[in-house]
Amino acid sequence: MSSIKDEIEKANNEAVEKMIEADPIWIDMGPARAKIPGLREYMLLHAGPPISYEDSSGPMRGAIIGAILYEGWADSVEEAERLVRSGQVVLEPAHEHNSVGPMAGIISPSMPVYEIYDKKYGNRAYSNMNEGIGKVLRYGAYSKEVIDRLKWMEEVAGPVLKATIDIIRREREGIPIKTIIAQALQMGDECHNRHIAATSLLMKELTSSIIETGFDKETIKQVYLFLANNNFTMLNLCMATGKAMTLAAHNIKYSTIVTVMTRNGTETGIRVSGLGDKWFTAPAPTPKGVWFPGYNEADANPDLGDSSITETAGFGGFAMAAAPAIVSWVGGSVQLAFEITNKMYEITYKKHRYFLIPYLNFQGTPTGVDIRKIVKTGIVPTINTGIAHKQPGIGQIGAGLVSFPFEVFKKAFEAYVEEYGI
Repeated sequence: MSSIKDEIEKANNEAVEKMIEADPIWIDMGPARAKIPGLREYMLLHAGPPISYEDSSGPMRGAIIGAILYEGWADSVEEAERLVRSGQVVLEPAHEHNSVGPMAGIISPSMPVYEIYDKKYGNRAYSNMNEGIGKVLRYGAYSKEVIDRLKWMEEVAGPVLKATIDIIRREREGIPIKTIIAQALQMGDECHNRHIAATSLLMKELTSSIIETGFDKETIKQVYLFLANNNFTMLNLCMATGKAMTLAAHNIKYSTIVTVMTRNGTETGIRVSGLGDKWFTAPAPTPKGVWFPGYNEADANPDLGDSSITETAGFGGFAMAAAPAIVSWVGGSVQLAFEITNKMYEITYKKHRYFLIPYLNFQGTPTGVDIRKIVKTGIVPTINTGIAHKQPGIGQIGAGLVSFPFEVFKKAFEAYVEEYGI
C-alpha cells in the first residue's frame, strides 16, 4: 500500500511532466465573445483572483473604465463607473475562463484574442493583443488615444491576423509558440519582460502569410510595423501558451504543484493542482525597479497581472539567467539575475526538458512551483514585472522585480493538509 508521500510524488511527477510535455500552438484569432468560454456581453475579464470594483486599485479601475468606454457601453467616466458599481457590468477573473491578460488584464467581448491549442492534451487558452508600452489600457490609461488604438486593433489588426493565421493553418497546423520560447531563451530572452528575440522569430513566421492576405499594401504595412516595432507583441502569446501548459497540470489529486500565480493590484492569488479551483490570496506587494523619468516608488501601485503564468510554466523571471540584459529594464545586476534563477531551483520540482539556459551549461529552467518546498525553505517565487501608476488614467511608470508573499503559499499548504487529512 502506497504512502501519502508516494502519492504526492507520483502526482507531482505527472503534473510537471504534463506541463513540460504540453504542445501549445497558435491556431486562431477572433473576437473574445466568440472565442472565450463563458464570456458574455457586459462582462469584463480581469487579471488576478476575484475582486470587486470597490476594492480594485487605481490602474485596475482605469482599465475597467477604459474597456467600458471602448465597448460603447457608456459615454463618460461617470456613466462607466455607475454601470460597474451597479453590477450591470460583471467582473470575473480571466483565469476562470482559461484566459490571461497582462497587468490589469482586462479582456472585453469585442477585443481580438489569440487562441492557443494544446495538441497533446486538448486544452485551449486565450489572451488579448498587446498594445505596446506607456499609456495603454492594461496599465489603467483610458484617453482617446488609448481607445482609438483598441478600436484599430479590433477593426484592422485583428482581421489581418485572423486572415494570416488562416493561411498558415492551411499549410501547417499553426505556429508552435513553445518552440519559439525555447529558441528565444537561447537568444537572450526570458519571455516575460524581454521578447526581442521571440517577437523577431514570430515575425519571421508571419511575414510571407501576412503579405498573402489580400489586404491593401498600406494596411499590411501598418499591421506589420505595429507588431514588429513592439517588443512585447509576443508577451500575450507566451502567456496564453503558459496557461495552456499549466492547464495540463491542473486538477491532479495529491499534487502540490502551483498551476496559477497571479495579481490584481490589490491581492495576489494562487491555485494548486491538487486543490482544484480554490483561490488562496494575500495582499499584493509593490515592485522595486527602474522608473520612467518623473516617477518613483511612491507613485507605484502594488503588483498586478496574469503575466506570472510565465514563471508558473517554467520561464519568465525563473529564466532570468538566460537573459542577463533584462536587468537594464527591470533593475538589479547580472549577478542578481543568476541568483534568482538558482534560488528558484530550490522551490521547483524539475528542470525543464526543452527550455534551456546556455549560461548555466544548458540546464533546464526551474519548473513546477511546489508549495511544500516554499513552506520548508521560506524561499518565494520572484518574478519580473511592469509597474503601473497607482492612480487611474496614467499608465506605466517603470519595470522591476517582485516576490510573491509567503503567506499565500502557507494558506494553500494548510488547506492541503486539511483536504488530504495529513
